[in-house]
Amino acid sequence: MSDKSDKTEQQQRLGVFKTYKLYVGGKFPRSESGRVYEVTDAKGKWLANAPQSSRKDARDAVVAARKAFGGWSGATAYNRGQILYRVAEMLEGRKGQFVHEVADAEGLSKSRAAEQVEATIDRWVWYAGWTDKIAQVLGGGNPVAGPYFNLSSPEPTGVVAVLAPQESSFLGLVSVLAPVIATGNTAIVIASERSPLPALSLGEVLATSDVPGGVVNVLSGRTAEIAAPLAAHQDVNAIDLAGADDVLAKELEIAAADNLKRVLRPQPVDDWSATPGIDRMTAFLETKTVWHPTGSLGASGSSY
Repeated sequence: MSDKSDKTEQQQRLGVFKTYKLYVGGKFPRSESGRVYEVTDAKGKWLANAPQSSRKDARDAVVAARKAFGGWSGATAYNRGQILYRVAEMLEGRKGQFVHEVADAEGLSKSRAAEQVEATIDRWVWYAGWTDKIAQVLGGGNPVAGPYFNLSSPEPTGVVAVLAPQESSFLGLVSVLAPVIATGNTAIVIASERSPLPALSLGEVLATSDVPGGVVNVLSGRTAEIAAPLAAHQDVNAIDLAGADDVLAKELEIAAADNLKRVLRPQPVDDWSATPGIDRMTAFLETKTVWHPTGSLGASGSSY
């Protein structure tokens, strides 16, 4: 009798559905508007309700990213690399969850989704290794005619809005986000409109790693609705249009011109797993050049 009762209780148990939320300033708010929209898999089956971000959510994300910029850009490159590597460790520990979400989001088999997730983790490690090397590639001493040191070094642009690719919900997302923060920028990410769940879960990983709150802010919803206020925002320094179609990209470029934002136009990518190169890191770096007198070295007036 007891066994039968236990079996009945097990059959009556309802599973606990996951509530997906935004990730802004190191916290998990619901959308300010209170709106959600249905996310379905490749076959139209309901997966979850995702927050539908508003313009106010976008502005809040900018405030959080600006507040975090000083500390993140001022951290040593080596320290940023350690923090990004810690994120990769966390992703490895939650690989099963992301395999499930990517498979549902992109209509992939479990084995193919596992390949995508492993490539994503490897991509994160790859960018973590670049944090203290990119300055050596882009910076250096410049030859000048005079008793001066003339040194150029890269510096982060600032707050960067990133429109994640629509078709690659996780690998594409990390491929456009990681280079932005690896170089000391802070980011506001608009997740894939159709498949936002891996991006929202990434926010949970970032929150439990050592990435300071506000360095990455993840918004979900209608891409065009969220991107418009970010492109026009005077405190956003750059925008990556990877996830915009041609019409939206043109509109956002025009809006971004008002405060001379750096704009990375959409580039066709056939295979997000291909070696990315350093173009996405250099896109959001400025070059600072410093002149410093060496002084006279000896009676002949020679100098370094």
